[in-house]
Amino acid sequence: MSRLITRRNFLRTSAVSGSGLILAGCDQFDFLADKSGPARQIMERANVLTYSVQRAVIGEQTLAREYAASEIRQGMRPNGSVDPTTPEYLALKEANFAGYKLTIKGLVDREVSFSLAELRNMPERTQITRHDCVEGWSCIAKWTGTPLGPLLDMAGVKSTARYCVYHCFDNIQRTLSGDILYYTSSDLIDAYHPQSILSYGLNDEVLPVSNGAPIRLRIERALGYKQPKYLHTIELVDDLTPFGKGRGGYWEDTGYDWYGGI
Repeated sequence: MSRLITRRNFLRTSAVSGSGLILAGCDQFDFLADKSGPARQIMERANVLTYSVQRAVIGEQTLAREYAASEIRQGMRPNGSVDPTTPEYLALKEANFAGYKLTIKGLVDREVSFSLAELRNMPERTQITRHDCVEGWSCIAKWTGTPLGPLLDMAGVKSTARYCVYHCFDNIQRTLSGDILYYTSSDLIDAYHPQSILSYGLNDEVLPVSNGAPIRLRIERALGYKQPKYLHTIELVDDLTPFGKGRGGYWEDTGYDWYGGI
């Protein structure tokens, strides 16, 4: 198969084609826009089934494969946005991220914030893992950062929380009505997974801007679009529908699978 037909292009084309048919007035495709319709509900249940099967087969705490340093053959390939231009991010970058804060809020006992220096001074984890992109390429790299689970415990996650929503500085799309900022989400199982780290180091160097500085979340059992770059806020919620188009992430809003597990 030609590499020009990537998984991302296929998903994007499928979503756009479906939208175009609806806008063109083809009544037979109206069910695609009806979230309460039976066909849409079947599609939603299929995603839930896939997620449930993967959870049952893989297990909640099973680790993603880790590699030897000798298997790192190249630098980590940047992808997506490589240099956000939001004023807040530009100011932080100019000051070498001295004023950066990671905030955990929402359904927590207490809102907490951590500077980059504080995150770097916490117990760290280093892991050499393979990044799998939905476009079809992979890259092995070494990531160093602070495990997310203990930070969530510091905030005190409420029993009603079901998801973490990850908010980023990344203005991945610019429109006439303003910037659209990247976001994605995960369940608490992935958030508390031992390999889920707030990475500030890449291949024994400070995480570059092109790869998500100052903080990039690594959820190692998921595809690349579930590894948000330029992260600034983690919001604990019980429902994903208030965010974006209600699908749980920027790419998920265009038709990508929410779980994105591998």
